[in-house]
Amino acid sequence: MPFPTIKNTTLRNPLSRTVLSRFMMSALLVGIAAGCSNNAADATSNTSVVNAAQTKATTKPSAGNDTTVVKALQANLKSSGIEETIVSAVPTDMDGIYWVTAEGLPSFFTDKAGKHIIQGQIIAVGDAAPVDISAALVATTAQEALKAVDKKDMVIYPAKGETKAVIYAFTDADCGYCRKLHSEMDDINARGIEVRYLAWPRSQESVPKMEAIWCSQDRKAAMDQAKIGANVQAPSCTNPVQEHMALGSRLGVRGTPAVFTETGQQVGGYLPAAELAQAVGAN
Repeated sequence: MPFPTIKNTTLRNPLSRTVLSRFMMSALLVGIAAGCSNNAADATSNTSVVNAAQTKATTKPSAGNDTTVVKALQANLKSSGIEETIVSAVPTDMDGIYWVTAEGLPSFFTDKAGKHIIQGQIIAVGDAAPVDISAALVATTAQEALKAVDKKDMVIYPAKGETKAVIYAFTDADCGYCRKLHSEMDDINARGIEVRYLAWPRSQESVPKMEAIWCSQDRKAAMDQAKIGANVQAPSCTNPVQEHMALGSRLGVRGTPAVFTETGQQVGGYLPAAELAQAVGAN
C-alpha cells in the first residue's frame, strides 16, 4: 500500500542545543513524506532496498544496559568537548553494535568502544528479504517514552464511543497544519481515535503561548482558542512544556504535527481524518 501524503511544518528557529544535538538533528532522516516541509529531500531519499525492508526488533531479549559501553561513550564525548547524558546502551543482534538512549537526543547506534555514533536505518541483507533492524528499536524507544508521560501533563481529546486507537501528537499553536489537524478533531474522535497532545513550540516566540495553554484552568478550551489564532493568556505556572520539547528531541521530532501511535510508530504529520484512521488501524 502506498504511503499517504503527510504534511508537517518544520522548525523555523531551533531553540538552543548542544553541539552534538545540533549535529544529530541536522543529520536526522525522518521517514515521512512532507508536504510543505523544508526537509522534503530527506523524506524522499530512501532507496528501494530501504523501502522494501521488513521490520525486525534486534535488541537481545535477555540483554540489559551495558554500563561499560555507556561509560566509554560518555568519556569519548567528554574528550570531544561534548556534555551529554547517556542513559543506556543495549546490545543488538549485530556483533559489537549497541542501541543508545540519551537525554534530549534521538536514539542511535554505537560500537563497543563508544567511539562512533551511527544514525539512520541499518538494513540487514542475506536472507530472503532485506530487514530494517533499526525501525523496531526506534518505535520501542518511542513507545516506552510516550507511555511514561503522565496523562495529566497532556491535553487529551477522547474518542467518542469505543476507543479504537490512541495517538500522541506533538503540536504547536502557531502551526498551520496543526490547526488543520485540530479542525478535524470532532471527525477524528468520532472515528474512535483518542488524541493526546504534547507541546512542541517550533520557535522561542511560541513558547509563552504553549505554556499559557498548559497553565489554563481549562486546557482544552485554551487549546481550541489557540488553534483558531486567539491570543491565549494565563498566569504562569509549573508546566511540562520544556519536558515535552526535550522528549520530542529525544524521539527525533523536528516538525509539527508529529503523530505517533501507542506502539511508538511515527505515522507522520497532518493526515485527513479518514486517512489517519486508516494509518492507525481505526477503520
